[in-house]
Amino acid sequence: MTVGPLTALALGDAFGFGFEYAPPVFVQANNFPRRGYVQHPGRPGNKPGTYSDDTQMSLALAEALIDEMPWEQPRLAQRFVNAFKRDPRVGYAQRFYDFLVEIQDGEEFLAKIQPDSDKSGGAMRSPILGLLPDLPTLIGHTRLQCALTHNTPAGKAAAVVAALMLHYFHYDLGTKKDLGEFLDGIVPVRNFHWCQWDGRPVGSKGWQSVAAAATAVFKYGSMADILRACVAYTGDVDTVACIALAAASRSIEIEQDLPEILMHDFEGGEYGWSYLEVLDMALLNRFPGATECPPPVDE
Repeated sequence: MTVGPLTALALGDAFGFGFEYAPPVFVQANNFPRRGYVQHPGRPGNKPGTYSDDTQMSLALAEALIDEMPWEQPRLAQRFVNAFKRDPRVGYAQRFYDFLVEIQDGEEFLAKIQPDSDKSGGAMRSPILGLLPDLPTLIGHTRLQCALTHNTPAGKAAAVVAALMLHYFHYDLGTKKDLGEFLDGIVPVRNFHWCQWDGRPVGSKGWQSVAAAATAVFKYGSMADILRACVAYTGDVDTVACIALAAASRSIEIEQDLPEILMHDFEGGEYGWSYLEVLDMALLNRFPGATECPPPVDE
């Protein structure tokens, strides 16, 4: 089934969330997307099929794009606070979760945040910014939103690449085999290539999640295979999967074969599946791109 980039991101997040930092033996025994979601062995209270902070913060950025909000840090900080306060959920790093519980608004967010991390939080929410048609705007918007929480060179580089992956396919800038050359050309890193992750477990750093996601998209030709490959790395796999599936959802070279069970068993509620579909339709109406992928079905 074909889905839009935001719902693809959320599906990758929700499936991967059942395996985030889980023991490798558990991953090997249960990493089968066609069988549906699994219960995380260390989170008995987290219902399978629910998304994490990766999707929630992406929702905040998607809503800002749809509303054509001025792209300013105080406004973005308020969006992040609003998204959390209306629907508190697990998945955030514990310190950041406690921080969001404690503060009241975007002004307090900016006054108290310590944005010196190079972990994956800035990158996990960036793919949707790849819909922006202009590269300088994409890079500027991505770096600015990333700097709210991950104002480091590595954090911002990873965030930009996460957005560029989706942008490359959405605007049909080249074939899948040339993705790595495109990414390396815009965000070069000495003695490193974005599409050549070596398969080791993915740690907490943003560049690791993005490189693992880019490599999975580069190597595999279907959404289901990409999702399984992302989770098979082990480690921070929900972030890897959400970045990879968002980009892959816009490629005409990748089979759009995500299992129906993932959509059927995905969370409902006010900010669940139906809400994501509405946002996806609005995003693709505003940023139609050049891709020949059909739009998500409005059922």
